[in-house]
Amino acid sequence: MCEECRMPLIGEVAPSFKAETTQGPITFPDDFKDKWVIFFSHPADFTPVCTTEFMTFASMQADFEKLDCKLLGLSIDSTYSHIAWLRTIKEKIEYKGMKGVEVTFPVISDLTMEVSRAFGMLQPAASTTQAVRAVFIIDPKAIVRAILYYPLSNGRNMEEIKRMLVAMQLSDQHQVATPANWQPGDEVIVPPPGSCGMAKERVDKPAADTRVLDWFMVLKKCPK
Repeated sequence: MCEECRMPLIGEVAPSFKAETTQGPITFPDDFKDKWVIFFSHPADFTPVCTTEFMTFASMQADFEKLDCKLLGLSIDSTYSHIAWLRTIKEKIEYKGMKGVEVTFPVISDLTMEVSRAFGMLQPAASTTQAVRAVFIIDPKAIVRAILYYPLSNGRNMEEIKRMLVAMQLSDQHQVATPANWQPGDEVIVPPPGSCGMAKERVDKPAADTRVLDWFMVLKKCPK
C-alpha cells in the first residue's frame, strides 16, 4: 500500500502532529485532552460542497460540544485562504436557512500534506493534490474509533456522524451495542453470552428489563 493510502485503522492510536490553523497553532492530541474529536478533511476552499458541509458542521457545533466533542477541519490550502473562505461564508452564503454562519472550530493549513499523508487522506486515484472527504472519530484516549470516507463529489451526512458519536459513547458507558438504524432512545442490544450456561439462563430466566428474541439476540430499553 502506498504511503498516501495508509491510514490509521480503528483501534489504533491517531497520529500526533503540530499544525497551523485558523484558530492558531495546535498540537494533537495534547490540545484535545479528555475530549472526543471529529477530524475531517475537505478537498479545497471555495468549493460548493465543502461550503455546505462547513456551514452544517458550524451550525451543529454546540451539539457536539455538549457531547464533549471538538471539531477539527483540514484542507491542503493556506491559512490565508481558509480565512478568506470562512469570511465569505459568513458574509455572503445562505443555505437551507443558514445565514451569517461563523466557523469557529480550527481548520488546519496542510500545504506540506504531512497531516493528510499521516491520516491517509490523499488517494492518488481520486486526486493527487486534494484530500478526499475523510472523517475520523477519535476518542479521549486518542484512539481511532470510526472512519468514514466520501468521494470528492458528495457531501457528508453530519447527523449520521453525530448519531455514530452518541452510539459509541453509549456503548462505552453501558457496555451495549446498537442495532441497524439505531436512534437515541431506541432499544439497544445486550452483548451475546460467553458460555452455554449463560445462554440457557438468559432464555430461561430473562432479566426484567430485557426482551429476549433468542439466546444470542436480547434487547433492552436504552439507558438514560
